[in-house]
Amino acid sequence: MRLPRKMLLVSLLVCTPVLAQAAPAELSPTQATSIDRYVNAEMARERIPGAEVGVYIDGHAVLVKGYGLANVEWHAPVTSTTLMQSGSVGKQFAATAVMMLVEQGKVNLDDSITQYFTDAPASWQPIKLKNLLSHTSGLSEYETEERMKPGGLFDMRKDFTEDELVKKIETLPIEFKPGDDWAYRNTNYALLGVLIHKVTGQNYRDYMHDHIFAPLGMVSTRGISDRDVIPGRAAGYEIADGQLNNQTWISPSLNSTADGTLYFNVVDLEKWDRALYGTTLLSQKSLDTMWTPFVLNDGKPNASHYGFGWVDDSMNGHRMIQHSGSWQGFTCTINRYVDDKLTVVVLTNLDAGHSSPVAMAQVIAGLIEPALMPKPIPLIKDTRPAIAKHARDVLHGMLAGKNIASEFSADAGYTFTPTDATDMRSQLPAKWDTAPLQLIKRAEHDGAVRSVYRVGPEGDTRIMLVELDAKGKLVNLAVRADPDNR
Repeated sequence: MRLPRKMLLVSLLVCTPVLAQAAPAELSPTQATSIDRYVNAEMARERIPGAEVGVYIDGHAVLVKGYGLANVEWHAPVTSTTLMQSGSVGKQFAATAVMMLVEQGKVNLDDSITQYFTDAPASWQPIKLKNLLSHTSGLSEYETEERMKPGGLFDMRKDFTEDELVKKIETLPIEFKPGDDWAYRNTNYALLGVLIHKVTGQNYRDYMHDHIFAPLGMVSTRGISDRDVIPGRAAGYEIADGQLNNQTWISPSLNSTADGTLYFNVVDLEKWDRALYGTTLLSQKSLDTMWTPFVLNDGKPNASHYGFGWVDDSMNGHRMIQHSGSWQGFTCTINRYVDDKLTVVVLTNLDAGHSSPVAMAQVIAGLIEPALMPKPIPLIKDTRPAIAKHARDVLHGMLAGKNIASEFSADAGYTFTPTDATDMRSQLPAKWDTAPLQLIKRAEHDGAVRSVYRVGPEGDTRIMLVELDAKGKLVNLAVRADPDNR
């Protein structure tokens, strides 16, 4: 089973600094045409049914546009008001709600969460509110394939009350001492949604509507519901066995948690972006706290530069605060280039394994402001060509329908299915084997090797990640979009 996850999508590549340039006041016809051409081409490469793009300069939209299909069965087009799911982008809204409660004196960042979860085990006492917000609590992930499968602890087909969900989370192991490390866990924000309910008396969705969405005029943004009739709702899609399928069904209770279960569109997100330039919702001090990498117990910022619901990142020396996500056949990203007062939003209705909104948003930003364009990825000398040969052999075996499970380490969690060949073929360029694998990045640590290759003929390439453990067994083999296709 390939389980859709509320994920934080990350880029494989790191860029080098260049000089800053001011963003334009509006898009030129050439820029608009370039964006259209790129988006349509990338959607075709990635087989994305539909997408929305929002471009905002200093909080004001210069482009809000839909591409492709919101519903393949009805051939319904995407518009700028089509509703798509937020995935983990919803975490920044939950974090904002918590920080509003902090400013009102109703909670404190240094509170132990046992103050709100009074029946929690003693092991939760050291976990502070700020540890939930920053993913430094040490709590385990509740949204694993094993735990959400039918009959699992968090069976995604079953409904749970908030109390039942918390009771189940309380049984999960703690992976590290709170504040000692960083690990992205949806568990943290699921608990924050319950905490908001306990403190305010309003469930997470109602609180968000009354205190964030309605005041900002985000008239379409709301929680997910399969039962409600919701105008303009897109269908989410997943590619499996090389074929497009409707999104996996999730129970209503697991589709109402604060770790990423919202509908929104690029028209409403303009209002959200504008609010982040001022103090409509929060003081500047609180916003800065959310956008600053959380400092661990050793006094150093966490390696992922995660704040509260945002990642503090950069592109070519320009600061970018960003978050992305995926859930139920949808992916999206919000990239805010704060020094340039430019924000790019990309929403798609295709699963995270096959769509790359982060890379798309980065290229779109570069088409608007050249200083933000990801630099062409240079090739580097491959001093270990045997890895590329091994990866190519594994791919040939997979595409021939062979069971390649023995090539993976036990910890990789890979299990063979007869449809793996079709799925991988759908991700690779049609003529992937007509060109050699070209190395663009390599890192080695304690015998493990992480290699990133460009695969395919010029003009139709993909990025392929090959990770080997110290014994030479595969840990990961993944194919993603190549941002150099632009």
